[in-house]
Amino acid sequence: MVLPIGDDNRDRKTTPIVNYLLIGLNIFVFIYWQRWGHDLRFTYSYATVPGEIITGHDIVTHSKTLIDPSTGQRVILPGLGVTPIPVFLTLFTSMFMHGGLLHLGGNMLFLYIFGDNVEDAMGHLQYLIFYLLCGMLAGLSHVFATYFLGQDLLTPSLGASGAISAVLAAYVRLFPGKRVYLWIFLFIVPVPAFIAVGLWFVFQVIDGLGMLGGDQTGGGVAYAAHIGGFLFGLLLTRMFARRYLARRG
Repeated sequence: MVLPIGDDNRDRKTTPIVNYLLIGLNIFVFIYWQRWGHDLRFTYSYATVPGEIITGHDIVTHSKTLIDPSTGQRVILPGLGVTPIPVFLTLFTSMFMHGGLLHLGGNMLFLYIFGDNVEDAMGHLQYLIFYLLCGMLAGLSHVFATYFLGQDLLTPSLGASGAISAVLAAYVRLFPGKRVYLWIFLFIVPVPAFIAVGLWFVFQVIDGLGMLGGDQTGGGVAYAAHIGGFLFGLLLTRMFARRYLARRG
């Protein structure tokens, strides 16, 4: 297992209040509105559904009854619910919802480790705009990849992963040599940021390519959002961190 557990923050000059607020909002939405992930009707109503984004119209489907092949237990899977907001806004709302505790915990760990330094370099408002813009662009990347690859347009997607991928891209662009501490089995190993983030991106590409011929009807990881968020993050970092890059020369 390879997991980042921290980085060198000795050069950080500001308190990352926006990053803390983003983490707090993600946790609040999961606990209060998603009911710890159990309120599937709410989740399916505010998640991004590729078919809705492409057509511009809300799509409502019936619930399905699935049978667990190992236990024989019947599980009711809610259909897509009524979206009380314009469907394009689900590109925003889906960024603050998660599929489970592990999904939430992993995303917030990465945001906590890497987001504070990016906010410090960009400034609070610039960082917030960067995060939200890249997150929605990452969602669009998933929508169009789903369409062009002929995958299920009615499978909802959610999570902060696309926006956090952009944060990782900005981090490696701004701090390529900063030490990141990785937990590798029983050891903690410091490595340069470009190696830690580079390995993460390579795994996203490999896993994404492996999913191209797979059946996506049951959901799965939106690798196109991860890759799209990372690429948009690389492209937009210079715009949002212009002052920091100018000072650094």
